[in-house]
Amino acid sequence: QVQLVESGGGLVQAGGSLRLSCAASGSIFRISVMGWYRQTPGKQRELVARITVRGSTDYADSVKGRFTISRDNAKNTVYLQMNSLKPEDTAVYYCNFVPSRDSWGQGTQVTVSA
Repeated sequence: QVQLVESGGGLVQAGGSLRLSCAASGSIFRISVMGWYRQTPGKQRELVARITVRGSTDYADSVKGRFTISRDNAKNTVYLQMNSLKPEDTAVYYCNFVPSRDSWGQGTQVTVSA
């Protein structure tokens, strides 16, 4: 079973930046589309960015131009660089495959203060 471990969240002021990391176990990472998702209380988890094996990316409209997803297949790691953060970006962020699998990591909390 693949394990996903997210890190890098924290408290930041609006306009600030954070870089999230997700380490995945297993070789399947290298042949899989990966994504970053986020969830706030009372709302469904949403996909905000995804990246193919070859590095093609796609973003939700709400983060386009501010977030950048990348991956290092040698390290089995996917990243999310978040710039110009807004209070509405506050959420728990998770990485997973696209489409997602049932096994989720613990996520990492991102809190953006106004």
